[in-house]
Amino acid sequence: MDEVAVAIADPVRRRILSMLRDAPLAAGEIANRFAISRPAISRHLRVLRASGLVRDELVGRTRIYRLDPGPLAPLVDWLGGLVVPAGWEQRLDALETEVYRTRRERRARGPAAHRTEHTA
Repeated sequence: MDEVAVAIADPVRRRILSMLRDAPLAAGEIANRFAISRPAISRHLRVLRASGLVRDELVGRTRIYRLDPGPLAPLVDWLGGLVVPAGWEQRLDALETEVYRTRRERRARGPAAHRTEHTA
């Protein structure tokens, strides 16, 4: 998870990931979209490959890069644990709790109590 966090900490690498989200791209196509040197882009791609966020494939003499979002999952889960549900999420969580509590109470009272509720 730390390697992924380091990889996405850089704005250039985040932009590369966004570009690859839309479609696989050749290294040259990626480099052409930046005002920095090709060796610098190459270093960014190396960091992204090492983190597992991108995969590359050699097609002839062209290296094609594809996004692999899988390594983001542990980081997303960890970040999600830091966010406190707000608004509707809290209300829906409370509703879910109430529904389960009511079901437990009905089961505890048995089927006869459930029938009398509907006929009353």
